[in-house]
Amino acid sequence: MELLKNGQVHTALVEGYSSEGYGVVRLDGAVVFVPRAVRGETVDLKIVRVMKTHALGELVKIHAPSPERAVPDCPHYGTCGGCDFRHLSYAEELWAKRQRVQDALTRIGGSAVQVEEILGAKNPEHYRNKCQYPVGPGGEIGFFQARTHRVVPVERCLLQPEVCDRTAHAVGSWMRRYQIPAYDEATGRGLIRHVYVRTGRKGESLCCVVVNGRKVPREAELAALVLAAAPRTVGVVLNVNTKKGNVILGDRYRTLWGQDFLMDSLCGLEFKLSVPSFYQVNRDQAEVLYGKALEFAALTGEETALDLYCGAGTITLCLAGRARRVIGAEIVPAAIRDAEENAERNGVKNVEFFCGDAADTAAELSAQGLRPNVITVDPPRKGLAEEVIGSVTRMEPGRIVYISCDPGTLGRDVARFAERGWQAVRAAAVDMFPGTRHVETIILLQKENS
Repeated sequence: MELLKNGQVHTALVEGYSSEGYGVVRLDGAVVFVPRAVRGETVDLKIVRVMKTHALGELVKIHAPSPERAVPDCPHYGTCGGCDFRHLSYAEELWAKRQRVQDALTRIGGSAVQVEEILGAKNPEHYRNKCQYPVGPGGEIGFFQARTHRVVPVERCLLQPEVCDRTAHAVGSWMRRYQIPAYDEATGRGLIRHVYVRTGRKGESLCCVVVNGRKVPREAELAALVLAAAPRTVGVVLNVNTKKGNVILGDRYRTLWGQDFLMDSLCGLEFKLSVPSFYQVNRDQAEVLYGKALEFAALTGEETALDLYCGAGTITLCLAGRARRVIGAEIVPAAIRDAEENAERNGVKNVEFFCGDAADTAAELSAQGLRPNVITVDPPRKGLAEEVIGSVTRMEPGRIVYISCDPGTLGRDVARFAERGWQAVRAAAVDMFPGTRHVETIILLQKENS
């Protein structure tokens, strides 16, 4: 790294992609990350920042564009931090994501398992069924610029359904019309922090406005403007979040109009979703993911299954159709209430739900002598805590199906499982988030010599 200096221009071949989606080049053994560079291209790059383990480069010239290079189709690309791959063909994006998962499993996890496939989306646009729009201190509504909290105003997003954009901008119109102040992170003053919209398969939507206070002026007018912009809105909800920090939702809700939940269908089942309920943001790809999870679980109808981080019970109820007994656990009380209602609504009798921390619940069930045949885990981005892995492995299930939204923490956890004698034997990736660097992975873990 000592040979690289800021401002230097080098010619190099782009070898692949980083976890951030940057092109990767090597200069005398030093790794340089170059935004918007495409694998296989020879480029001129300028060194803009040298760090201890790598450097950051800036694309100066492309000697011969790759056939996988695409013209970005969004005017906000490169400013808004939502997308990472709009300069690539979709086939190249899938290659990059599959390779990222493979690298994490091999280099971080120390595993020999091969990623069998990456399952791409039939429709890589307008797929998100949960949209969260930050509101800037000047009332601008859009998305954060990459690695900042500066809001880039966006009229139309290629990842969100149009009804979500219309709903967000209706809230913006209400703010301007009645001079409702936006929240300012720097001062802690102001009211409107985020606009949150869920959509269902039938075209219905649920609007939640996150505020720095217990109420806002002109609440009836807010609901009226949202309904005018999105007539199939089923409810307008106020969420109270008076805490500083990056967490979007507070823990108190009040319904301004209609209902505080949305109904949706997934895998042939009906689900009730409140605002905080965890639910995969890409419905079509969630069905693909859960289908692969059921394949890895290999249920025959006689098994007991434990589903940790069950959210509103989506995976739990899918498992219930093929197992004798299924137990779901989740720390969010509202999600557990939704899960229980979802089981009753769908006539599923062989499930039960526990509300609590995954580590505590797993330890308690293990102490009670529960020995499930299959355990599924779908943790947040930070992955599994050591104590969860310990409790899960002590139950000695026949199979562990791990669904992950972060290849890095998945690789770390695969290594931790290996220390306890559990190996990854199958792996597949699912593109749940087209256009972005994020990718979902599903692996099957089994105990050695089992």
